[in-house]
Amino acid sequence: MDGRGGERGPNIAQNREAQRLSDPELTRIVQEGVPGTGMPAFHSLPSSNVKAVVAYLRTLQGTNKTSALPGNAVRGKAVFYGDAGCSACHMVAGHGGFIASDLSGYGGTHSVQEIRNAITQPGQTPDHQAQSAVVVVRTGQQYTGRIRNEDNFSLQLQSLDGTFHFFLKSDIERLEYNSLMPVDYASRLSARDLDDLVSYLISSAKKSEPELAKDKDEE
Repeated sequence: MDGRGGERGPNIAQNREAQRLSDPELTRIVQEGVPGTGMPAFHSLPSSNVKAVVAYLRTLQGTNKTSALPGNAVRGKAVFYGDAGCSACHMVAGHGGFIASDLSGYGGTHSVQEIRNAITQPGQTPDHQAQSAVVVVRTGQQYTGRIRNEDNFSLQLQSLDGTFHFFLKSDIERLEYNSLMPVDYASRLSARDLDDLVSYLISSAKKSEPELAKDKDEE
């Protein structure tokens, strides 16, 4: 429903290749499908409906959002890489950490309020792969990181230093989940800091690839 993909389809909301497709190109894909993939052709769909589908996709991609930024994106970048410490876990335009999700396109597919809530009210998601995990094995050793893969019998955890660890669930004594996000941003960051941080995430998502590369080179 949010265009971010799943088992059968790719992420067409945040993927930059999909975002760069023109409206005529998207229209052709809807009408003709993509051979060799799970995307069927919708020849019988009226042109007005195809146009509506493309317009809705643009909304998911954030290209139809024209709301003003709530703060200053330049100051927000300093907050992201400085006081808030977001870059210890998150990456934007190739800079930052790897243990949490890449936020390069996040601001383009979420509203101002959604971004602010994600910062000030973390831990609301039931998705364990979006949380940090503490694995304690029967020998007493403890590992902290993010679960990258899990099935009924095993799980794979990436620790904070980037190392991958494989565990059989039969060897695990205790498994705990916690929010990857600090829980005190609502009190630790000022209202201005939050506005600036939200503005930075939105403005970063709107930048073109050459602009992102230029920012990376300047840093």
